[in-house]
Amino acid sequence: MAGDKWTVCRLPGGLCVPSFEIRNQYYTFHFSPSSSSTMSKEEKPRVSLVVIGHVDAGKSTTTGHLIYKCGGVDQETIAKYEKEANEVGKPTQKFAWVLDNLKAERERGITIDISLWKFATKQYEFTIIDAPGHRDFIKNTITGTSQADVAMLVVDASHGGFEEGISRGGQTREHALLAFTLGVKQMVVAVNKMDDKSVNYSQSRYEDVKSEVATYLKRVGYKPAKVTFVPISGWEGDNITESSSNMPWYDGPTLLDALDKVSAPKRPADKSLRIPIQDVYKIGGIGTVPVGRVETGIMKPGITAQFAPSGITAEVKSCEVHHESLDEVGPGTNVGFNVKNVALKDIRRGDVASDADDNPAKGVTSFEAQIVVMNHPGKITKGYCPVIDCHTAHVACTFTSIKQKLNRQTGKVVEENPEFLQNGDAAIVTLEPSKPLCVEPFAEYPPLGRFTIRDMKQTVAVGVVKSTTKAESA
Repeated sequence: MAGDKWTVCRLPGGLCVPSFEIRNQYYTFHFSPSSSSTMSKEEKPRVSLVVIGHVDAGKSTTTGHLIYKCGGVDQETIAKYEKEANEVGKPTQKFAWVLDNLKAERERGITIDISLWKFATKQYEFTIIDAPGHRDFIKNTITGTSQADVAMLVVDASHGGFEEGISRGGQTREHALLAFTLGVKQMVVAVNKMDDKSVNYSQSRYEDVKSEVATYLKRVGYKPAKVTFVPISGWEGDNITESSSNMPWYDGPTLLDALDKVSAPKRPADKSLRIPIQDVYKIGGIGTVPVGRVETGIMKPGITAQFAPSGITAEVKSCEVHHESLDEVGPGTNVGFNVKNVALKDIRRGDVASDADDNPAKGVTSFEAQIVVMNHPGKITKGYCPVIDCHTAHVACTFTSIKQKLNRQTGKVVEENPEFLQNGDAAIVTLEPSKPLCVEPFAEYPPLGRFTIRDMKQTVAVGVVKSTTKAESA
């Protein structure tokens, strides 16, 4: 598995140019003039996994250990990390460094093999969307979280550690609320650090942590009965892929088994095409290649793609996924598609590709949204202008009106035209983007209709788009 190449694109038309690769933390594209290769094994359904939790809960160690156990990194590499970790006095960091080294490489612009970011279960191929454990997790993975199918919430069971994470200032609450609001309805909870001296694999401590987390998840909107809790040690490996003899009282699934039992995500192929653009490449001898995940609809060569909010149109020459050129690409798949006669500067991250002949995406002049204020130090009033992160877009938007304040539990209106909003308030508001932006109502296109509101380097609110006012012309 460590040698796999993930998303692979081939040169359209068999043009005779040297082969080369483009890599980043999301995709590997391989352009080559050689004949099309075939998949060596039947493809498993792909599931996107986002790892969330408080900063010191052990997300990197747990995920690194899981990837290692599933063959995503070899023993030699782990031994190397263990030696380096011991040398700097951090012996418990060897599994975390599987991911942390990648983060450092990414920040320095070094190429990364995407195989280290995935693992397989019996049923699915999981893709980890971003480095867990990053302090700027929310800012850096808003794109990934909006595209995630499943969340793995890592909770620190140690005495003091759990209490800090679940406190009002802790990230356990914020991440869980963020995941639910962004539409990640399936969750597995890893109760970590069961090996800690303060826990010592205690069943009563596990039950206490499970009870409190379940109560909060229910308040957020999850159904605790449908959330699987697994007591683990991300460091020692207890219950990661094999049942632990240290916890004979636990007879539930391992972490890997719990992930394997999630429901396959439904992919809305019958809706109009929508592809939020993640990256755009200009390849000599080929042309412009936008890259993104098909959220709804079917992408095919030969269609006329329309990019919102600019309104630019272009013929799609080819669609490339997994070593070969495909005749169609459905939802949930990351695709690179070659478009004719479009300059690199005309398409950018945050644009949305659609079919010009089938209900194409358009920019909006304003949109009405339902939001929940989570973490704002003061009062939000009309004229407030934070940054909105929606799908792959990142645009400042102004609150032009605060229409209604709502009861968070029932959704009923408690106040019309309130003067301000503060922490804990839910409301219907109107937002106006400061530059062209494409969003869609959440009810019609969920991945393009959920967003976070960021200010002062933190998430201050989350929300969903209720309705939009389309731009008259592109």
